[in-house]
Amino acid sequence: MPEKVAITPEAAALVGELVVQHGPLMFHQSGGCCDGSSPMCYPRGEFLVSDADVYLGEVAGTPFYISAAQYVYWRHTHLTVDVVPGRGGGFSVEAPTGFRFLIRSRVFTDAEAAELAEEPVRTGPAG
Repeated sequence: MPEKVAITPEAAALVGELVVQHGPLMFHQSGGCCDGSSPMCYPRGEFLVSDADVYLGEVAGTPFYISAAQYVYWRHTHLTVDVVPGRGGGFSVEAPTGFRFLIRSRVFTDAEAAELAEEPVRTGPAG
């Protein structure tokens, strides 16, 4: 099965540093109006995941969710978590580091899309 979400080595390194500071983390992609391409990174358990969230997989040992409403628009795309210099908005734990997480995307190939169409959408907390 093709992966739905990945992470760059640079972003994975930052996740590792943040785990040392904050403990286990999680990502959530809400598609909000201000930082729609910026996933929010929270200490695990500080953001309540529900059936209104779709679990896409894990990156750097960290679960990644997207709001179900946003998933409707992005279900045809592979997401990659990257990191760039700058400060993002919101309450993401990387904000004080001088870097921010960013989503890069590409459309799934026809073969990937066909394979993923057979997989059920998983909502709610992972595990």
